[in-house]
Amino acid sequence: MRLPIDPQADDARRAWVACPACDDARTCATCSAGRNCRDHWRYLIANQGPVVHLQCPNCTHLWSLDTRPGRARRPDERTERAECVDGTEQDVRPEPDSTA
Repeated sequence: MRLPIDPQADDARRAWVACPACDDARTCATCSAGRNCRDHWRYLIANQGPVVHLQCPNCTHLWSLDTRPGRARRPDERTERAECVDGTEQDVRPEPDSTA
């Protein structure tokens, strides 16, 4: 089911992170280079400290993402968990580890 765009959504409040539902930026050279693309951004709906609430304008998926750098992870954990508004969780690709 496709949700409507959240009424709190504002084009001026954007975030450039991968959508865990549609991953529409996977073939974009600009996004792959870590730059802000004019096409593949997300609505920044709100935040609660380091936790941001986002919506993808492409597929309308809503999710929350903890943006704290360096938070503890298990050694075998290769993905981060994003809590979706509907209460489910999805795997999100982590940022490349600069210490490797």
